[in-house]
Amino acid sequence: MATLSNNFIITCFILGLFLALTTVPLAEARAFFIFGDSLVDSGNNNYLATTARADAPPYGIDYPFRLPTGRFSNGLNIPDIISQQIGQPEAPLPYLCPKLKGDKLLIGANFASAGIGILNDTGIQFINIIRMFRQLDYFEEYQRRVTALVGEDEARRLVNQALVLITVGGNDFVNNYYLVPFSARSRQFALPDYVTYLISEYRKLLQRLYNLGARRVLVTGTGPMGCVPAELAMRGTNGGCSQELQRASALYNPQLDQMTQQLNREIGGTVFIAANTQQMHTDFISDPQAFGFASSKIACCGQGPYNGIGLCTGLSNLCPDRSLYAFWDPFHPSEKANRIIVQQIMSGTNKYMNPMNLSTILAMDSRT
Repeated sequence: MATLSNNFIITCFILGLFLALTTVPLAEARAFFIFGDSLVDSGNNNYLATTARADAPPYGIDYPFRLPTGRFSNGLNIPDIISQQIGQPEAPLPYLCPKLKGDKLLIGANFASAGIGILNDTGIQFINIIRMFRQLDYFEEYQRRVTALVGEDEARRLVNQALVLITVGGNDFVNNYYLVPFSARSRQFALPDYVTYLISEYRKLLQRLYNLGARRVLVTGTGPMGCVPAELAMRGTNGGCSQELQRASALYNPQLDQMTQQLNREIGGTVFIAANTQQMHTDFISDPQAFGFASSKIACCGQGPYNGIGLCTGLSNLCPDRSLYAFWDPFHPSEKANRIIVQQIMSGTNKYMNPMNLSTILAMDSRT
């Protein structure tokens, strides 16, 4: 692990103070745990020697104090917005942040790490990232820390009553199977067989989460991967989405939904809630104007066709009004798009949430 810099420690302190002063907690707000990749990473990679990081401007340009935090966003990401919706006093800190101790532990923790996938060989080009098995190891370690703080029974109650979000899978395609022509995985598996393999490995991760005490788990699918600015620039045809990546999304997401519901049937309860983020993204990609976007193809920050080439840096093209763009950088939604996604997670119909939306889950839990 890279040595922690004073800047990162100060950042954690400032963000925690700001969020504590600007949000109003609801009574009995539940803990919140986040697992996954860059779509939900809140800064763990700041503390690692890795190239997968978002700790420099213009990342965070719309975050409080215009501060880059390690979020792959111009502002808030999906866990931040869900935290607001469930009444947390502040969003959970990254697990590697040194400020995550004492009462901060009781709010939850974010274990996500940019670049990771379901498979351990996904994202190897980023060198030092927190792979999924390690994120779950950290979750076990977290529980030991909370047990030392509040006792075993209270720690178990906190975990059992918590909300869990897991967002992983996209990198297994864009940063593994399709990373280079004739990749190792593409030579090993035809695409349908690769999807089947991913789902079987994802099932093991979800089963381990359940065994570790998680009882309310939001499981998001991938977006329409072929339509993000990076894929439009690299693989799109005649201004259209990459058909091969779209085929991957179309195969993967329904099987993920089916797998989560099969797990629920085996467990005998609604533990896993599938969020159809492919449809959520498709809505504003297909009709951006209906959501107030000027563009769903061009990234706000980037370079090359669709601003989809390379990294978002201080030398990149940067749009003046981020609210007009569905994508912040070549791969990641803008804060406004994240808010649309969370709105559907909270109150969307069965078209978006299976078997029910998060507001219904929270209402059910409040009565028990």
